[in-house]
Amino acid sequence: MRLGRLYAVLTAFVLVVAAAGAAAAPQEDARSETISVDADVPDPDAFEPPEADGVATVDGTEYGSVQAAVDAAEPGDTVRLSGRFDENVTVRTANLTLAAASQEAAMIDGGGEGDVLAIEAPNVTVERVWINNSGWEADTEDAGVFVNGTDATLDSVRLTEVTFGVWVDGVDGVTVANSTIVGREEVRSHAERGNGINLWETADVVVRGNDITRVRDGIYFSWAEGVEATDNRMWDLRFGVHYMYSDDNLLADNLAFDNDVGYALMVSENLRIVDNRAVGNDGGSGHGILVKDVEDTTIRGNVLADNEHGLFASNGQDNRIESNLMMANTVGVHSTAGSTDQTVVNNSFVHNDLQAFSTNDVVVAWNGTDGGNYWSDARTADRSGDGVSEIRHRPAGTVEQVLHDHPQAAVFAESPAFSAVRMAENSFPVLESPGIVDHHPLVESPHDWERYYADHTDNAHRND
Repeated sequence: MRLGRLYAVLTAFVLVVAAAGAAAAPQEDARSETISVDADVPDPDAFEPPEADGVATVDGTEYGSVQAAVDAAEPGDTVRLSGRFDENVTVRTANLTLAAASQEAAMIDGGGEGDVLAIEAPNVTVERVWINNSGWEADTEDAGVFVNGTDATLDSVRLTEVTFGVWVDGVDGVTVANSTIVGREEVRSHAERGNGINLWETADVVVRGNDITRVRDGIYFSWAEGVEATDNRMWDLRFGVHYMYSDDNLLADNLAFDNDVGYALMVSENLRIVDNRAVGNDGGSGHGILVKDVEDTTIRGNVLADNEHGLFASNGQDNRIESNLMMANTVGVHSTAGSTDQTVVNNSFVHNDLQAFSTNDVVVAWNGTDGGNYWSDARTADRSGDGVSEIRHRPAGTVEQVLHDHPQAAVFAESPAFSAVRMAENSFPVLESPGIVDHHPLVESPHDWERYYADHTDNAHRND
C-alpha cells in the first residue's frame, strides 16, 4: 500500500474512532505553569540626557565641539567629553579615544541627520559616550556609529533613537561590547527599521554583552566570518540574530525573547550555536531557532521555550543538534523536506503541544548513537537499565500529521484511538508512515527542565 493512501486510511480511521470514543477519552491535565524570563534588561525610556553645554578636552585644552577637539588631537590622544553636543562627528585620526566619565555624562546628538559618529581611521576607541538621534533613512544606512576603520572598539556606549545602531562596513577586528542600542519605537514596522549591529563583509569581530531592542534585527551578519557573539540580550525585534552568507561563527550564551524569531540561521556553514536561550518568540514566524540552507553546523545546549516553534529546520545538511531543551512550545521541532544527514541526539522535548512535526515524505531516523532523545510523552521500557528504552518512539507520525492538518482534532489527542495508532507505529515498523522515528529514546531527561517553570532566571539554562 502506498504511503499516501495508508496515511489517508489511518487519518479517516483515527478521526472516526476518536470521535466515537471522545466521551471516554482520558484528558491530560492542562499545564497551569508558564515560562517566564527574568532578563533584568534596562528600561529603554529611563535615560536622562545631560543638560550642560558640551565640553571636549584634549591635552588640557577645552573645545565647544567634539569635531574641533578630534581635529586638534594627535594619534594616541584621548578626547574627554562632558555635557551635550549637537553635531555630527567624523574621526580621521588613528589611535584616538573618545571617552566620557559615564553614559549619562556626555551625549552627541546628530539632529536626525546621517551618521552621528563616523569612524574613518584605524584603532579608534569610544567609551561610555551616549550617541543619539541618527538620520531616519535605512536605505542610506544612517547609523549611530558608522565604522569604516579597522580594530575599532566601542565599549559601554549608549545608542538611542537610531536607525542602525552600529554599522561595520567591510573592516575587520571591531569590538562592540557592553553597550545599549535602542531604536525608534515610533517606526512601527520592523521592516522599516535598521539593524542594531550590522556586520557587512567583516571578520574577527567581537560582539559581547550588549542589550538591543526596537530595531529590525539585533545582530545582522552579511558575509561576516570569525565573529564571536556572546552574552547579548535582544528583545522586541524581527530576528534577535540573523545570519546570511556568513560562515565559521560562534553564537554563545545569548538571550532572545519576545521577538518574531530568536535566532535565524540562513545560507551559512560551520556555525556554532551554543548555550543560547530563545523564549517567547511567537510573532509572524515564531521560531526559537530557524535553520534554513545551513550546513555543517552545531546547535548544542540551547533552551528553546514558549515559542511557536522551538526549532524549525529546512533544507539543512550535516548538522548536529544535540543537548538542547525544547519545552512548552506550540511545536517542539518542525523538520521539512531537504533536511538530511542530521544527528539529533540527547535533546529533551518536554510539554510541547506537538513534540515534533515533519513534512518529509519518507521516514527519517534520528540518532547515530546508542542513545537518542528524551520525549516527555514517550512510552519507554528500559529492561537493561542503561537509561535507553528498547521501544522506539514516533514523535512525528500519522497522529501528528492529523493534528497538524486538522487542528480541530486536538481534542482527541489523548483518546484511545490516537493512542492505539501511536502504539502501533511504535511497536510494528510495518505500519510506517512518513515522519520521524527515534530508535533509542532516553528514559530520563538530561535536563533539569522543571526549574524553568518556577525560576527562569538569567543563568537558569546552565547545567550546574
